[in-house]
Amino acid sequence: MKKLINLVLPFLILCFAHQIQAQQLRELFSKTNPSVVVIKTLERRVAPQANRGLVSWPGLGSGVLISKEGKILTAAHVVQAADYVAVEFVDGSRIPARVTASYPRADIAVLQLDSPPPAVTPALLADSDQTQVGDDVFVIGAPYGLSHSLTVGHVSGRHSSRETIAGLSKVELFQTDAAINQGNSGGPIFNMAGEVVGIVSQILTNSGGFQGLGFAVTSNVAKKLLFNERSFWTGIDGFMLSREMAEVFNLPQPAGLLVMRTAQDSPASDLGLHPGTITANIGGTELIVGGDIVLEVAGVAVTEDLGTLGEMQNKLNELKVGEKYSVKVLRLGQIVELSAYVRAQ
Repeated sequence: MKKLINLVLPFLILCFAHQIQAQQLRELFSKTNPSVVVIKTLERRVAPQANRGLVSWPGLGSGVLISKEGKILTAAHVVQAADYVAVEFVDGSRIPARVTASYPRADIAVLQLDSPPPAVTPALLADSDQTQVGDDVFVIGAPYGLSHSLTVGHVSGRHSSRETIAGLSKVELFQTDAAINQGNSGGPIFNMAGEVVGIVSQILTNSGGFQGLGFAVTSNVAKKLLFNERSFWTGIDGFMLSREMAEVFNLPQPAGLLVMRTAQDSPASDLGLHPGTITANIGGTELIVGGDIVLEVAGVAVTEDLGTLGEMQNKLNELKVGEKYSVKVLRLGQIVELSAYVRAQ
């Protein structure tokens, strides 16, 4: 009998612990899910059919409400060049939003709702420095458009970029084995206290689906980049041209930023920047070409050192509303200087 008890007891304890964890997860999902949103966008893209020019194209991502005033955290690549952004809550209500801050190099952005929902409790941002490898986490988002889907996993790694951004020592990412797929981008990763520890950024995949490697920008990086500083949103989706690429595009300097897409009613449109019009595969890289190539922003020239992009961002961040700034571009083989006034974001 004692042997039987010794064999059965661990199994019963394991089952009981599993039931407690499942109950805790159900309660956490119920508590946090209303703050999670589906982000639907419209943006201009090159038509897949020849000679059709630019067409309006729908986009999908996820996000999380983090303030009663209607601020939404999401991934920059979801909204960076969007002409229209709408945020959909779990009850089906859809509210227009605008981008107010963005750091594309860290893939993090903030939206402001036109009219914040009064009945939704915002999620809390955790101190991600307290999160450790091995901690349980869960993700809520809209993979493949399946809104408010839950996946569970662990923090399986911490990684820092090799470069500094805006004075930060490094941009830190959490790696997770919680399933992340297309549509999860910008959604929150929660700890088991129901606090946001990261914002989903990307997956590493050969098939287009999740293969066990998902990454999220940590909540502390998001707070530093988006709330401790003014983070200028440009409305530009660009690609850095340097070395061989700079030669291919016949640049008059070692590097430039190819403007592939721009958002309507954005600083990019205020400047009159021309987006690309033709898709091309150059050296295995898919690009949208035919648009402007940025050579200089607010007196800072684009160089091969990616740190200059951070310097440009800082320059733009320091500008005051109503202040004039200029951008030099290469357009149809000619250097053109454009200017605009800083708008309120």
